[in-house]
Amino acid sequence: MKDFKRYMVTSALPYANGPIHIGHLAGVYVPADIYVRYLRLRGKDVVFVGGSDEHGVPITITARKEGITPQEVVDRYHALIRDAFERFGISFDVYSRTTSKIHHRTASEFFGTLYEKGDFVEKETEQYYDTEAQQFLADRYITGTCPHCRNEHAYGDQCEQCGTSLNVTDLIHPRSTLSGSAPVLRATKHWYLPLDRYETFLREWILEGHREWKSNVYGQCKSWLDSGLQPRAVTRDLDWGIPVPVAGAEGKVLYVWFDAPIGYISNTRELLPDTWQDYWKSDDSCLVHFIGKDNIVFHCIIFPAMLKAEGSYILPHNVPANEFLNLENEKISTSRNWAVWLHEYLNDFPGKEDVLRYVLTANAPETKDNNFTWKDFQDRNNNELVAIYGNFVHRAMVLAHKYFGGTVPARDRLTDVDRATLSAIAGIRKNVENAIENCRFREALKEAMTLARTGNKYLADTEPWKLIKTDETRVKTILNIALQIAAGTALLFEPFLPFASARLRNMLRLPAATWEDLGGSDLLAAGHRLNEPELLFEKIEDEAVEKQLRRLVDIKIANERQAYKAIPAKNDVSFDEFSAMDIRIGTVLEAEKVPKTDKLMRLLVDTGIDRRTIVSGIAEHFTPEELTGKQVSVLVNLTPRTLKGIVSQGMILLAEDAGGKLVFVAPENAVVNGATVR
Repeated sequence: MKDFKRYMVTSALPYANGPIHIGHLAGVYVPADIYVRYLRLRGKDVVFVGGSDEHGVPITITARKEGITPQEVVDRYHALIRDAFERFGISFDVYSRTTSKIHHRTASEFFGTLYEKGDFVEKETEQYYDTEAQQFLADRYITGTCPHCRNEHAYGDQCEQCGTSLNVTDLIHPRSTLSGSAPVLRATKHWYLPLDRYETFLREWILEGHREWKSNVYGQCKSWLDSGLQPRAVTRDLDWGIPVPVAGAEGKVLYVWFDAPIGYISNTRELLPDTWQDYWKSDDSCLVHFIGKDNIVFHCIIFPAMLKAEGSYILPHNVPANEFLNLENEKISTSRNWAVWLHEYLNDFPGKEDVLRYVLTANAPETKDNNFTWKDFQDRNNNELVAIYGNFVHRAMVLAHKYFGGTVPARDRLTDVDRATLSAIAGIRKNVENAIENCRFREALKEAMTLARTGNKYLADTEPWKLIKTDETRVKTILNIALQIAAGTALLFEPFLPFASARLRNMLRLPAATWEDLGGSDLLAAGHRLNEPELLFEKIEDEAVEKQLRRLVDIKIANERQAYKAIPAKNDVSFDEFSAMDIRIGTVLEAEKVPKTDKLMRLLVDTGIDRRTIVSGIAEHFTPEELTGKQVSVLVNLTPRTLKGIVSQGMILLAEDAGGKLVFVAPENAVVNGATVR
């Protein structure tokens, strides 16, 4: 790791339109906090900056729906996010917001500098305008018919039914969500950052100068650069945001993508009004951005182009972006409430902040998408934190209190096993250092756990509880070494598990030991008095996990109900017409796919009347093994028809859920074949 004089570490500004979930934590905030805590342990001069991103169209939409102001929306979520981060132990030096006065001033000054230097391109384009509301419309304020799937409620930037990205002019029959009227195209002027001017610089700086960046980051940057960069608008027509500080730009604000990253600078100015430039404008400072993969282009291409254009700022040394985290094998979705929200987790699992930090680090989506499941969460806590780390520390502490009155015994006559165990500490420390400094936090955590495993194995192999009656001197040596390892884990785990490390430091009464002390001399002197032992971690029972899984099931059902669009009722039929249908309960005796077809399944069904063949288009939904022995509802007096040369004598009744999954209409309890459905 290159030794810089100071470090400026930023984490993506969360959008103040909703709470924080585990995807945000795993992708950005936990790895950033690990990195910063490590630097502090090494005695580095580091500033960790965070804050809420509070401008943009989604916030205005939320405000309009709720009948409140955009400021009230961001005030609510800024407080919720800030407090959740604090409770979770994300150790920002400053957590501010982009609605602050100092941010408005900083962003305006930044824009003004580029404007005065002539770095912007002015362009006039046609955009939709609502003549009744008398304002230009952002894409999300326009709905219409999707040209691809004919969904009548597609937005101007995307159809959420088929997922297709759209240009607003692609919509059929566009309508303003403000007035319901048809918008008209009207000319408007905006300022653009000519990214194409910086393409040569960016190609050299990234593709040649930063080959060491993570493969997912480097690859996405290369793809953007190879596709060719185009000018990007830095202003837009909106009444919520930072006013464009140029005469004749009334009713226009800075585009949120332009003002948000400047928030890193303004938040640093707020924290360090006299020395902030040391961190942003000195060549001996190191700038590191922690972000998710959806922000790679902004932090690796657009923001560096902005900084380069301004001319006085350093460029990022590293941008260790992560991929996405899924939840129970499904993509996290805030709109569908398919997420584990941080503030809810903290309420449901009080005192277990480190458990979530541990699991999210162990499953970090560092180079590809990864998955969070509640079963894995439980297993890692019970089988790793409790059974390995917590068990080792508790055994060492309890034995020291039991045999030596809670003091660290002096050691003597080291064996080869003792020397190898002590020397392992320094090697593990180096492995953790190398992994963290290269932003491989999963690997670093695994190495830290190796030290706890080493301590557990050492106690299991030496069995001091058996030797105490025959060789107390040997037991003193064993427990001295075990306690040195326990002290080492308190330091090694501090970046990852700060709450547990603080409790362990207190139990050990560990002096102000630093990272550099780890693996060198003893961390605990002979005769040092220990506090009473406590459990670092406790088991998570099935009931707690089942509660979370039931919640997800309820969310899924609610989403399906909301998404399901009932087919309109058909024309009325008379009671006699309905009575003419003979529906019986039958049992599937045999099932096989019809050759050379994808959908058809041939079934042999015992209807209680007879055994008959029925051909059904369900082969894409069920296997023959799933069908055999299943009771089903059968329309037995349907006129036979021939399908692929097979005479089908009836119809199996099924329902379709919101996701297109077929479900059999069948009795709750087994009944005799031939029972009539009334």
